[in-house]
Amino acid sequence: MVSKNRFGTYGVWLSGGQWKPGTAAVAERLGYRTLWIGGSPAADLTGVEAVLNETENVTVATGIVNIWNADPVEAAASYLRIEDEHPGRFVLGIGSGHREHTAERAKPYSALVEYLDVLDAEGVPADARLLAALGDRTLKLAADRSLGAHPYLTNPAHTAHARGILGDALLAPELKVALSDDQEQARAAARKYLERYFGLENYVGALKRFGVDAAEFDDGGSDDLVDLVAANPTPEIAGAGLNAHLEAGADHISVQPIGHDALGDLERVADALGLTED
Repeated sequence: MVSKNRFGTYGVWLSGGQWKPGTAAVAERLGYRTLWIGGSPAADLTGVEAVLNETENVTVATGIVNIWNADPVEAAASYLRIEDEHPGRFVLGIGSGHREHTAERAKPYSALVEYLDVLDAEGVPADARLLAALGDRTLKLAADRSLGAHPYLTNPAHTAHARGILGDALLAPELKVALSDDQEQARAAARKYLERYFGLENYVGALKRFGVDAAEFDDGGSDDLVDLVAANPTPEIAGAGLNAHLEAGADHISVQPIGHDALGDLERVADALGLTED
């Protein structure tokens, strides 16, 4: 059985290609307790094995396997293989992606339910999986049929709302962090990174439902919006942004560094959070 306590308070979120050899070992030494493999990992989950092989105690989770691209039987077989090699250290995160990128995404909720049914049949325990979830139905599904939810690109208001739906289930959002000696440079880097996400209806819609005015998305995002979802420019401000989600009810928050020096930024944030103290 995987406990939500295994996730710890702080984690690291990087896309699959960013987990270069040695990166996971450094993140573990810095004190982060869960390492998220972002993007859409293939169903063979070889990237998960690589991260687990170079670490000792951290939890590893996918954020997320896209149900339209990864066959559920293959994903389940990969989970069982990894669980046999690294018992209790891997959680399979799944999600339904975005309609802008997936033509067949007509009934994402039903598709998620069907995918979970296959995982059940293939022997993947409910407490060893989680769901990418923004809306209320999917949050409830996450609470009922998995360890919990991994919302992406949200604000503390959404976190507080999600907590009420999830009950005691895991709530593990992420926060982008853009560090720089110059705040305008940090914001520019964040705007460039956020451009593709601000073109996706489910993320934009969720932010609007929880307090962000539509006009805030104009011209690449207002300063207030960029600062909200990509905390900058100092490690201390980033730490405050992370802790705002925890205060709103998150069990765990993952740091996604979006600057050119991911490991350096992770170390600076870890220092600000006190993770590197003896």
